[in-house]
Amino acid sequence: MMAWLDSDAPATRRQAWLGRLYRGGAGFRHHPMAVAGAAIILIVALLAIVAPLVAPYGPSAQDLALRLQPPGAAHWLGTDELGRDILSRLIYGARVTLGIVVLVSVVTAPIGLLLGCAAGYFGGWAEAALMRITDVFLALPRLILALAFVAALGPGIENAVLAIAIVAWPPYARVARAETLALRRAEFIEAARLAGASPFRIVLRHIMPLCLPSVVVRMSLDMAGVILTAAGLGFLGLGAQPPTPEWGAMIASGRQYMLDHWWVAAMPGIAIAVLSLAFNLLGDGLRDWLDPKQK
Repeated sequence: MMAWLDSDAPATRRQAWLGRLYRGGAGFRHHPMAVAGAAIILIVALLAIVAPLVAPYGPSAQDLALRLQPPGAAHWLGTDELGRDILSRLIYGARVTLGIVVLVSVVTAPIGLLLGCAAGYFGGWAEAALMRITDVFLALPRLILALAFVAALGPGIENAVLAIAIVAWPPYARVARAETLALRRAEFIEAARLAGASPFRIVLRHIMPLCLPSVVVRMSLDMAGVILTAAGLGFLGLGAQPPTPEWGAMIASGRQYMLDHWWVAAMPGIAIAVLSLAFNLLGDGLRDWLDPKQK
């Protein structure tokens, strides 16, 4: 039934698209570490989606009689200083962390891609001004800039997302500009220009789709940094506010118990490390899969 996927002449455009998707998925399976990273991210995302069904307790349910209980049968990952189940709070906290990752990606990647492609194609003073602004953002640590913006905007998830998005777009612009500089003198771009295509149409329809794979790879590698930045803001009390479960805030509340009750801070720290590693593995696999120089 699926033999047409391997044929050279698909009957319809839909079959051609499905064929490319099938062959791309088959090639991606040759990168086991990337598959492992994607599997971890998928599992965490599914747990976050069905959190009310899989979490054994409510994220804010307190029982002071069971405070600082070690991992056991009743509480697999133990309880915190207020008797709240750490596993349940980790599952619900995944919603906050992945929500920040998705929102930052949706905001920063398109903006960086558009600005980078426009700067690389048009050149001149616009490119010079954009690259100098990009250099300023890249010269300063991301967390420090995010802290400055959140301090000005006020604590909260929305302001944390906005602050991270403000400081996260320059790498995408640099990658897109580098790709555009290599493409703007290509023959098919000259053909489109001679055919009467406007500069904006060339950027949107011809250059941006070709720069998208590099931006996707950069975005997957950058998600670990976004997670760490969000956790850092939560640790400092500038991200999600109590009683919302957030992994960085959980580490902050458990740091004073680390010597005697290590699991309170260690469990959210492990969750941050595992999810960050998963995004790095996925990004490395996507780079090898999408970059023709690696093949």
